[in-house]
Amino acid sequence: FMVPAALLPARPLADGAFGERRNPGDGQRQLLTTAVLEAMVRDKPADAFAVVELTMVDLYPDPAWNFVFGQARPTDAVGIFSFARYAPDGDALTPAQGTRLLTRSCQVLAHEIGHLFGIDHCIWFHCVMNGANHLQESDLQPMHCCPVDLRKLQAATGCDVLERYRGLQALCAQWGLTEEQAWLDAEIVRLAR
Repeated sequence: FMVPAALLPARPLADGAFGERRNPGDGQRQLLTTAVLEAMVRDKPADAFAVVELTMVDLYPDPAWNFVFGQARPTDAVGIFSFARYAPDGDALTPAQGTRLLTRSCQVLAHEIGHLFGIDHCIWFHCVMNGANHLQESDLQPMHCCPVDLRKLQAATGCDVLERYRGLQALCAQWGLTEEQAWLDAEIVRLAR
């Protein structure tokens, strides 16, 4: 996102904290996103534009809901997202599964942080900001913004798109995200003309 970032200390998750429950369908441990978001607002550093938290514990936003991948509260500039649904078997991942976990994690991270920059769900193009209600739908999303949401991100952060894409290209090369790297390669050539 072309803005400075800092790593904060881990938040302890004591048993029963943050509206903890067991998912009625699969028995997974879950945290209530609204309870976590309230704590994040309370603990947010004064100099932070936004704070995001990552967890391997599943999330739910309301007792009537099954789960969510993440939830952002743009008005308070906080968001939480879980990778629990991306690695249900825990640490026993093949290299291909590890790459898939990384891709999915980057997608949900980009999506939720996009909300913190004031970008709503995209209804115009195939975009990282499209809404997703299940894993298969989420897997169909690209990791990048469409032109409409890229312009919104540029307006919010003042980023140079070509510089952003070059940085993302280097990360994709480092992490072996070949599909996204190929898309970035083509966009960089197109923008550099």
